[in-house]
Amino acid sequence: MAAIVGLFTLLLLLPPSLVFSQCTRRPPVIFNFGDSNSDTGGLVAGLGFPILSPNGRTFFRRSTGRLSDGRLLIDFLCENLNTNMLNPYMDSLARSNFKNGANFAIVGSSTLPKYVPFSLNIQFMQFVHFKSRTLELLNTNAGYENLIDDDGFRNALYMIDIGQNDIADSLSKNLSYFQVVKQIPSVISEIQNAIKGLYGQGGRKFWIHNTGPLGCLPQKLSLFHMKDLDRYGCISSYNNLATLFNKALSHLCRELRYELKDASIVYIDIYTIKYDLVANSSLYGFSDPLMACCGAGGRPYNYDIRVTCGQPGYEVCNENSKFISWDGIHYTEEANKIVASKILSRAYSTPPLPFDFFCNN
Repeated sequence: MAAIVGLFTLLLLLPPSLVFSQCTRRPPVIFNFGDSNSDTGGLVAGLGFPILSPNGRTFFRRSTGRLSDGRLLIDFLCENLNTNMLNPYMDSLARSNFKNGANFAIVGSSTLPKYVPFSLNIQFMQFVHFKSRTLELLNTNAGYENLIDDDGFRNALYMIDIGQNDIADSLSKNLSYFQVVKQIPSVISEIQNAIKGLYGQGGRKFWIHNTGPLGCLPQKLSLFHMKDLDRYGCISSYNNLATLFNKALSHLCRELRYELKDASIVYIDIYTIKYDLVANSSLYGFSDPLMACCGAGGRPYNYDIRVTCGQPGYEVCNENSKFISWDGIHYTEEANKIVASKILSRAYSTPPLPFDFFCNN
């Protein structure tokens, strides 16, 4: 009997396969706003900031500006819809007509301060310009037929994945736990402004990610030698802050569903998915769940702020090894793939709509 229960538990933990969706009613259009967790090359394109190999080694075989060895979560979600990966809005050399949307996410972005590049507010302002200019060009009838039309903007999916840096930056400034807690409502307010702003631009379909367990990141464990570690070795107070932020974000989504009655607002529990990867790492085939694949210093965390991934002196794990953390902050392609499959299962979505709801409803 115990063996049967154990097998059932294992089956629950294993991620479902990446079943591909079909957009039958209209082509998928996605606009993404966020930070390094979903930046597909915006920092490199916008500021010329070098993101060197071995970033990108697994899938792309070169650095593409993504902070991972391969594909990000957003890449897997786009692949699920059989659409191209999103090009960065800032990339003038992408040779893209942005027919399937655009990615405004930039490494290091936060919600506050709101007028500092590339905050969420700035990303929203970039979108407003993008939409205005796109519709202007479309109305000239001068060979711009492949641009997104007004119907495309109205039926697009608007994804927001931001907030991690607001909490992390506050912690790096040595603010107390309660000082960080007091800042959370201001962060939530900026996300609310972005959603309402996009709604005012005609957006009606939203996909909102909460933040992951900050206390399980090798970077945080290496830099802040905290004693309040949980049973899996993560910093409890940092995870508690992430949880408080996520509760406030979930509450905001509930309020906006009531207020914006003709909008669909899906809240995704990224935290539970990512914490489960650490808590049950061996069942997913991961060893050293709190150790970076690419970094310096070796065990237990392989993170040194002076020698980060791609900088002189770094060390990197073998390409066939399985790690959750790529560089101490961001996830490996293997981990991102599992996170994507969990999201697509709908078990972590409120309401539990399929990812392709925006192009099929």
